[in-house]
Amino acid sequence: MGERITFVGLDVHKSSISIALADAGRDEDVRFYGKIGGDMESLLKAIRKLQSSGATLRFAYEAGPCGYEIYRTLTKLSFECIVVAPSLIPKKSGDRIKNDRRDALSLARLHRSGELKAVYVPTEEDEAMRDLTRTREDAIKALRVARQVLLAFLLRHGHRYSGESHWSKTHLAWIAGIKMPHTAQQIALQEYVHAMQEGAARVDRLTKQIQELLLTWKHLPMVKALMALRGVSLIVAVTTVSEVGDLTRFDSPKQFMAYLGLVPSQHSSGTTVKFGSITKTGNSHVRKVLTEAAQAYSHPARETKALLDRLEGLPQEVRDTAWKAQVRLCARFRRLLARGKNRNSVVTATARELAGFMWAIACAMLPA
Repeated sequence: MGERITFVGLDVHKSSISIALADAGRDEDVRFYGKIGGDMESLLKAIRKLQSSGATLRFAYEAGPCGYEIYRTLTKLSFECIVVAPSLIPKKSGDRIKNDRRDALSLARLHRSGELKAVYVPTEEDEAMRDLTRTREDAIKALRVARQVLLAFLLRHGHRYSGESHWSKTHLAWIAGIKMPHTAQQIALQEYVHAMQEGAARVDRLTKQIQELLLTWKHLPMVKALMALRGVSLIVAVTTVSEVGDLTRFDSPKQFMAYLGLVPSQHSSGTTVKFGSITKTGNSHVRKVLTEAAQAYSHPARETKALLDRLEGLPQEVRDTAWKAQVRLCARFRRLLARGKNRNSVVTATARELAGFMWAIACAMLPA
């Protein structure tokens, strides 16, 4: 008698987990087991009951705000478990009813038929670094809001800065010299300034923490190698590696570009081929930092002192790839602009190719 396999679909929420079961080899026998508490103790208790039937259990649940605790717990107990992307779960176009029970049944059924695509689950160490880079990203957003609110307050009271760049020493000195006509307004101004200063200090603290913790991170050699590329600063490299993990897990640079959502969308039929804006699927954090890094290629290709310092000690193959990327992308950036392309489109196209060169460098760093 062969091995009995039961596919288990888990619809996970903060306070509850809905469980559905689908036995292998049976097209219709998908049943709802029930709803339990959202804690691990309740789940493990339910698993012990399911194990009593003697079947091999294979779990699947959607990626969500509850993180990877269930995945890590189950895999440590030697269960097979996958975390699936909600956007990639097949759905019937006419299905207008959605609830926890139906979602669990659908996961069990699709897992049995092999139609679910697992997402990459980072190691606990990589997730910790990822949390730190995302915290810095949130701090930058908060700083941007604090600056916008401060400028809006000044503009509302007729104070317009005539200089070229905001937030320079000259601009900050100009703000410090402003005297409001009423005490209440002066206090409001100072509170806005303090919020902006605290936000900037927070970003600096998080940046220093990333620099310090990077020294003990196992991906330090890969981060240094990626920084050989122009525009790829320490933050860009750390964000990419912590979010993606091993770049070489993609079979080709095109797969990596598609994972980041940097490839054009397509709607073709017969002889008609239409391409649209980028898909924006996959990891938005890496897509954002690569778009920012691509701005550096608007200038002519050259190896600055700062870049030469980053290249020191790297394998020759990595250095050659980085220079090849710079020559190609700088020339392509100017060529596309000369053809009248929108600058944002040019930056996106450059970011797409930059991702391909990052993949090539990651492959060059593999042990021989």
